[in-house]
Amino acid sequence: MRTFVIGDIHGAAKALEQCLERSSFDRENDELICLGDVCDGWPETNQCIEILLGLNHLVMVQGNHDKMALDWAQKGLLDDVWLNQGGAQTRASYPDGMPPRHIRFLSEAPYYHVRENKLFVHAGILPGKPLREQGPDIFLWNRDLFYEALRAKQKDDPVIYPDFDEIYLGHTPIHHYGWLEPVLSGNVWFMDTGAAWQGTLSMMDIHTKEKILSDPVMDLYPPGSGRF
Repeated sequence: MRTFVIGDIHGAAKALEQCLERSSFDRENDELICLGDVCDGWPETNQCIEILLGLNHLVMVQGNHDKMALDWAQKGLLDDVWLNQGGAQTRASYPDGMPPRHIRFLSEAPYYHVRENKLFVHAGILPGKPLREQGPDIFLWNRDLFYEALRAKQKDDPVIYPDFDEIYLGHTPIHHYGWLEPVLSGNVWFMDTGAAWQGTLSMMDIHTKEKILSDPVMDLYPPGSGRF
């Protein structure tokens, strides 16, 4: 069994299928750790969740967009910020509302996952502070760790965070910095390569570090079908 980690999918089922196919992912035996934000952006959130539910070994970590989609699905909240940031596409992918099995899939996702002293979390953590003392706002939204690791990368002065052997982050698209594949800074991996925008969807074997990329996601959908 191989174990892969994948960045923010954002409703791009075509890119997700490309990554699974290009990695020769074994849906019966291989494992996928998803760093959250399956929802919002491209028009196929419904299809993305169906694909993930079809994998025998999946760890789904909740992202901020997943939480916002849940607020709509469970409470009927239609926040303008959410709608403008890809929520409209998620809503359209569920013309009859989000089914209970998809709601369970998102609502039961933990805020983080630890495996072999590797941490998988959507946005970030406060280093040096026990995870049990940190809350959803940190795990879903906080970029302090990302920016600290980014500055270290740009200065070629990597920082090692001693609490974990490796930390895998989504949430912050690194295509804005010219990277279209996962990047390592110290012991922090940046996995969001901009699938929601003009970038790619990235997947990586956590042991061999083999990187698998989709085509630029904007090339997989008609103009205007995303959030820009």
